[in-house]
Amino acid sequence: MAYTRGNLAVKEKASQERVTQQRYKETTKVVTRRTGLPAREKILYLITLVAVILVGGALMSRYAHIYDLNKQAQATILEVKGFEKTIADLQVEKETLNNQVIENAKQLGYVEASDKDVIFVPRSTSSTKSTGTESSSNTASSK
Repeated sequence: MAYTRGNLAVKEKASQERVTQQRYKETTKVVTRRTGLPAREKILYLITLVAVILVGGALMSRYAHIYDLNKQAQATILEVKGFEKTIADLQVEKETLNNQVIENAKQLGYVEASDKDVIFVPRSTSSTKSTGTESSSNTASSK
């Protein structure tokens, strides 16, 4: 007799019962079938996918346009800064040339005009050319 878990009073089971239980053991197998999607559902998914792609493309094109505008704005700002620097340089040059005019005139022998030597030149309002006699009469009347 076999010693089973500390109890000697246990009968040994017949080997036939074990064999019969193994012979009639039932096994179940689960079979799953994957069915395809119906045509309507496939079309719905396709339309949804196309709509998402179109919306994404539209958003990306808008962002690309905004990026281009920002790039142009930055280029314009840099160009304006360059022009401002050029204008400042030209104004400094203008001031130096204005100061040199008086010195160059004195070196060439010119003198500054006094209040008595002021010449008045009238403006002509007509678009036709005036003759020499009309301009001399106008200058005489304006004095």
